Amino acid sequence: MSVQTTEKKTKELTVSMGPQHPATHGVLKLELELDGESVLKCTPYVGYLHRGVEKLAENRTYLSALPLTDRLDYISSMSNNVGYCVAVERLFGIQVPERAKFIRTIMCEMTRISSHIIGVATHALDIGAMTLFLYSFRDRETLLDLFEMTCGARLTVSYPRIGGVRNDVSQEFLDKLYAFTEEFPRTIEREYETLLNENRIWLQRTKGIGVISAEEAINWGLTGPTLRGSGVPYDIRKVAPYDAYDQVEFDVPVGKNGDVYDRYLCRMEELKQSNRIIKQCIEKMPKGPIMAPDAPKFTLPPKDRVLTDMESLIHQFVLITKGPIASPEGEIYAATEVPKGELGFYFVGDGSGRPYRMRLRAPSFVHVSVLPKLCENALVADVIANIGTIDIVLGECDR
Repeated sequence: MSVQTTEKKTKELTVSMGPQHPATHGVLKLELELDGESVLKCTPYVGYLHRGVEKLAENRTYLSALPLTDRLDYISSMSNNVGYCVAVERLFGIQVPERAKFIRTIMCEMTRISSHIIGVATHALDIGAMTLFLYSFRDRETLLDLFEMTCGARLTVSYPRIGGVRNDVSQEFLDKLYAFTEEFPRTIEREYETLLNENRIWLQRTKGIGVISAEEAINWGLTGPTLRGSGVPYDIRKVAPYDAYDQVEFDVPVGKNGDVYDRYLCRMEELKQSNRIIKQCIEKMPKGPIMAPDAPKFTLPPKDRVLTDMESLIHQFVLITKGPIASPEGEIYAATEVPKGELGFYFVGDGSGRPYRMRLRAPSFVHVSVLPKLCENALVADVIANIGTIDIVLGECDR
């Protein structure tokens, strides 16, 4: 009696991760081609959160388009607002008062801390560490309370203005924020770093994972901690300072190995440097106006000016329809260092009072493109670590 054997064949498996998967940090879809647990190819698909921000801005005045930037990286709206205002100010040649520069720098660094602790905490949660998530949201609440004290909003703030800021900060705000800067470095060392820096599971899941060299990182257009983790000390706050960054001292942390762990260490050190910047800004805070003299054309009337119903209607009509001022003809690109990396605004002005063209250079969109490189020949479990390490938000990716 003869026994026939059947030859077993193997084939590659294609699976979709997302857009509903909880570990994809938003509506991101990854199509993975697998050989067992190994990733042969990773193809990202974006656009599920597209809202047409750039085209919407072209149909609004420069002031009325400002709130659209809140919805880019929606956990870093203050930084987005400042980036937008810096670009418009350079287009119009507006000089921002010193006090407003310091206030905006404080707000940007508060936003950086808030964004980084969310990024690190959710990354750790994705990999399996829950405690840091709870600690980080406690500290973030303190910062959001301070945002609310200043402008009445916690998430989508629209507080910066073209030419300055909407209203001044109170002494109570400065006192509470300074108390936070005194305690926060100890919190980082005692709680954040203690939980993760030497955690053997965290080290196994991050060291040697998602490695990208400095040359490759530059070629892919990476910026922010995602670039600096590969050893490239590029930071727009140093290279092309804006607001008060040329009046404070801080270091630019860089990694050596270009892996997930080094990018984590960069973000942890940036928490300390942001804290250092805030403290200096409070100590050096100058007195004076918070709006440029030629900026009222972009702003609403002051709070103490009570308008009649007719005046209010006329004012709103001018702002929404024709715009308060004709923009100069020309083009400009201005970039700022937001928590995720380089956020750039490209404007083309045609003298109509609205941007003829607005184009966004969003760091998350660029960083999503490097996922195929990071995930190549990695394990499926490492895909989650690589998504967390680039710290993307799909609001600014899809725009």
